[in-house]
Amino acid sequence: MHNFDFVKPSSVAEAVAALANEDALPLSGGQTLIPSMKARLNAPETLVSLTGIDELKGVCVDGGSLVIGAATTHATVAAEAASHFPGLAALAGQIGDPAVRNRGTLGGSLANNDPSACYPAAALGTGATVVTNTREIAADDYFQGMFTTALEEGEIITSVRFPIAEKSAYAKFLQPASRFALTGVFVAKYASGVRVAVTGASENGVFRWAEAEAALSQDFSADAIADLKCSPDEMISDLHGTPEYRAHLVGVMTRRAVAAAR
Repeated sequence: MHNFDFVKPSSVAEAVAALANEDALPLSGGQTLIPSMKARLNAPETLVSLTGIDELKGVCVDGGSLVIGAATTHATVAAEAASHFPGLAALAGQIGDPAVRNRGTLGGSLANNDPSACYPAAALGTGATVVTNTREIAADDYFQGMFTTALEEGEIITSVRFPIAEKSAYAKFLQPASRFALTGVFVAKYASGVRVAVTGASENGVFRWAEAEAALSQDFSADAIADLKCSPDEMISDLHGTPEYRAHLVGVMTRRAVAAAR
């Protein structure tokens, strides 16, 4: 790891000012950034920690949405969201291990947008709104491919608004070493219809399975999608599974999520 300066601002304005330096990077939970620095894949001159900004932390209900601060840890979401949005809380409780859950943050996960991360499925599956220091971004517009988002240089996620679903669940087939999702599916039922978001399977990152959404909006049951097949085109192929295997898992995990939500 190279030498670097460390800055810990106490406000979003201070953080934005510090990040104006093009050689500075924001640090939230650090679960991806720090290992990449140890491997010398990243060598920022300055790390700007967001964990000392109180306004970026917390879980609260605002109207029909659960609002979560970007610097809120997975463990806090798992504990504090349980009575309001159990499907989302259960997802947070499955991320990594206790050490990761007590350090990793919602904002860090969404900003990194790892193709196998869990939170992108929750954000896209609920039609969440990503709130930054400058604007609000709908989840359907936010995710733009593997490790790619709509965030601009120096833009900071401040919170995420998750519309609370009538029913929801997350089913995850994990890769046991990393505990990332080999394939994970978040299903959320609303009065307007059902949303189904898949993570861990596609080369393009998290995506919505439109055919399953249409079927489940008519009949919210595992039987409604029993005969649906997800295409293996553009699915990830690696030592853990073929594209066909991951496509098969999409169907299996979606049915499990629906069964759990019911």
